[in-house]
Amino acid sequence: MKVFDVEAHSLCLFLFTGVTNSKELLELMQSGKLEPEAAFLNASLIPDVFPVLAAAHKALLSKARESLTTRTLHSELVYNYSGSKHITESLKRCGISDSCTYILAACFDASVNEIKAIQDLIKGKEIGLEELAGRANQSQIIKHYKISSLELGLGSLADAITCRIAARDAL
Repeated sequence: MKVFDVEAHSLCLFLFTGVTNSKELLELMQSGKLEPEAAFLNASLIPDVFPVLAAAHKALLSKARESLTTRTLHSELVYNYSGSKHITESLKRCGISDSCTYILAACFDASVNEIKAIQDLIKGKEIGLEELAGRANQSQIIKHYKISSLELGLGSLADAITCRIAARDAL
């Protein structure tokens, strides 16, 4: 777990592998009974934490402007990470599925008790965030974000994703 400062808020990121209860987590999230509230992303689509931080920044700006596109700040994070304007598609594609075993959990302004609760809630092995780059499914990321080889020649996968997150509202 690592904590980042984003717009005067804290964002705790947890990376888990070998997760066995993603179906339960998905059901809790969809029913609104997830305590504490958190975002669960399919970590195989995340090559670096920077695009997640960019998505978190956009989510916090939307909340401050009272213009969330989704119901919660945490679902807004997943929505912003996707780069798509379609909410349902975004949450399905970049969020977890019932068979997801590699999860990045994110929680805004978590207390010590909430951090412990998230770690206890996810049945899997917590690993360091530095594992993201080596475990990212590059072909899936390239397909999802429609990244060209020319673009990859100019920057990284994380750069390409971050550009799409930043530019989505302008397109």
